[in-house]
Amino acid sequence: MKLGYLISIILSITITVYVLSSLYTPQTEVRNGATTLYGEVLLPLPKKMTAISTEESILLRKSIREWADVPLTIDHLSMILWAAQGVVEEYYGWLRRSSPSAGATYPLEIYVVVGNESVLLKSNEYLQAGIYKYDYKRHSIKLVEVGDKRTLLWDASLNQDWVRDAPVNIVICAVYERTTSRYGERGIRYVILEAGHVGQNIYLMSTSLGLGTVAIGAFYDDEVAKVISAAKNEKPIYIFPIGVPLTPHKMTFEKLQDIYNRLRK
Repeated sequence: MKLGYLISIILSITITVYVLSSLYTPQTEVRNGATTLYGEVLLPLPKKMTAISTEESILLRKSIREWADVPLTIDHLSMILWAAQGVVEEYYGWLRRSSPSAGATYPLEIYVVVGNESVLLKSNEYLQAGIYKYDYKRHSIKLVEVGDKRTLLWDASLNQDWVRDAPVNIVICAVYERTTSRYGERGIRYVILEAGHVGQNIYLMSTSLGLGTVAIGAFYDDEVAKVISAAKNEKPIYIFPIGVPLTPHKMTFEKLQDIYNRLRK
């Protein structure tokens, strides 16, 4: 009887230790502020990174389709995702995000397609290639699928080379029901408008960071959804390849003023 009781206690302890160990997730600090977890990367927290003004970002914003063979940094990715859907304020428990949303229904979900050696974590260490999903509450990206899927995304987006060649692609998906459940059919319009707001944020943040992007709406919806392993109710509506421009766009307000002076004659 005593032996059976002792075995029972040992088994209980073993099971408890196993369950607790399965719940434990080791953490590894990355020097630049990112934290890697199993299947999740806590991004560096948003911060002021550029000295460029809003006026200059608007002036220099341009669709870019050719990329230098240079990776993004994890700080770049952090700031772009924050600009797209990050938290900017907590108001009595309500988390307001970086772009306006009809009725604060926030119907958009953000996926990130990362290529091999495309996002630098620290010297000679890169973010694992794969599909990630952005978690706005934790300001993190969670691994959905491992592997460089840019060629598959290129194929699904009518073979637009800038998709395949960019180190990172952001895919914006819409869960229309979040907005249409409140506004009916007109909610579809609100969702599309919101995607435009997010897209401009991506453009301006990319420009401010010395990066480039281009808005893409031509693709096979179902194929893109398959590539990123989107949920059934998540419909892709936008793709933004992002990278370091092969030829940085240059423009000044002096040149702009010359243009307007000619137009006014």
